[in-house]
Amino acid sequence: MAVNKELNKEKIEALLSRNVEDVIDGGHLRAALLSGKKLRVKFGIDPTGDKIHIGRAVAFWKLKEFQNLGHTIVLIIGDFTAQVGDPSDKLEKRPFITAAQVKKNLKNYLPQIGKILDLKKVEVRYNSEWLKKLNFQEISELAEAFTVQQMVERRNFKDRWDAHKEISMREFLYPLMQGYDSVAVKADVELGGTDQLFNLLAGRKIQERYKQKPQDILINKMLLGTDGRKMSTSWGNVINIIDGPDDQFGKVMSVRDDQIPNYFHLATDVPEKDIKKHVDGIKGGDNPKKVKEILAFEVVKRYYGEKKARAAAENFTKTFSRREIPDAIPTLKITSGNILPVDLIVASGVFKSKSEARRLVEQGGFDVDNLPCRDPQVPLVLRGGEVIKVGKKRFFKVIL
Repeated sequence: MAVNKELNKEKIEALLSRNVEDVIDGGHLRAALLSGKKLRVKFGIDPTGDKIHIGRAVAFWKLKEFQNLGHTIVLIIGDFTAQVGDPSDKLEKRPFITAAQVKKNLKNYLPQIGKILDLKKVEVRYNSEWLKKLNFQEISELAEAFTVQQMVERRNFKDRWDAHKEISMREFLYPLMQGYDSVAVKADVELGGTDQLFNLLAGRKIQERYKQKPQDILINKMLLGTDGRKMSTSWGNVINIIDGPDDQFGKVMSVRDDQIPNYFHLATDVPEKDIKKHVDGIKGGDNPKKVKEILAFEVVKRYYGEKKARAAAENFTKTFSRREIPDAIPTLKITSGNILPVDLIVASGVFKSKSEARRLVEQGGFDVDNLPCRDPQVPLVLRGGEVIKVGKKRFFKVIL
C-alpha cells in the first residue's frame, strides 16, 4: 500500500537534512520518498545496557519522522549481536555479554522506545531469529564478501592494529551480521550514527550478494556526552530518556557550554531560527547559563511534557537559590578561560598538589556556578564572572 501522494515536501527535506550527516544514495531516497512508496526503514539497537540515552534517541526521533510520513519502521533488537559486541569506535576488544544479561537489559527496552515511536505501528524483530540459524557454510559465504585488508583498514581496527592491541576474529564478523539483518528484513533504508558507517555499507554489499536492491543509508549526527566526549554509560556522561524530569534538567545544566548548539539541534525540536537566536545571543554576550535553562526545559518537555518541564525548571531554581554563597567572595584571576579543573583549583591556593585537586573533583567537591564538575580531564570553558566552589566552603569569583 502506498503512502499519501500529497506528501509534504518540506517535511521530506527536513527529514533528509536536519541532524543528518550524510545520505547514501540521497537522490534515490528523496525520489522514493516523493513518489509515495511505502518504505521499510530499518534501525538496529543492541541491548548492551538497560537504559537508552538521548544520544541514541537522535535516531529514534528521525525514525519518528519516517513513521509520521507513513513508512514502516523495522526495529531490530540485537539480542544475538549484543552478545557478540559491536566494535564500532571501540579502542579495546569488547567482551562477550551473556544471554542472561541481554535478557535482563531487554526488560524495559520497548517501553523506553515507546516514549518516542508508536510501537503499535512498529515491526519489532529480534535478530537471533535468523542469525542463530546460519550454519558455518553460510557464514563462510558471507565472509567472502570482505577481505582482511578491508577490515584492518577500518579506522578503529587500524588504530588498534597500529597500537598492537588485540582484535578478535569475532569482531570482524559483526558487520556481516548487521548486514545480514538488512537481508532478513528486506530493508529499503537503514539509519545509524557516523560510527556505524562501515556496518551500514556492509548491509548494502550483502544485500547485493543476495540479489536484493541495496538499501539507502541515512547517517544521523551524533550527540556528545555532557563532558564533550562520546556519550557513554561507562563514562557517566549520559542523559537517559527515562531519567526523571529533575534529573534530566540538572544533567542538561551540566553540559559544556560549547555543546549547547548541538544539544539544541540534536536533543530538542526547537526550530532552526530560534536555535540561531540563542546561539547568536551567547556570542553577543548572553549568559550561557540562562540559555542552558531554556535548553534543559526543551529537553525535559520532549519526554515529559510542558507541565513537568516547568516544574523541573522551578525545582532547579529553588535548589540553586538555596545554595549558600557568601555576599563577599574573593576573586581568582586567570589568564585563559580554557583551563582544567585541577589547574583552576591549584590556582585558587586551596590545594597545592594536583593529585589532591584531582581527588577533590572526582569525589564531587568542585562546582562551577553551582553545577558539579566531576571529570578532572575535561577542560572548563569560562567567560569570567563564574563562581567556583572548592570543597565545602571556599568560594571564588573567576576574573579573566
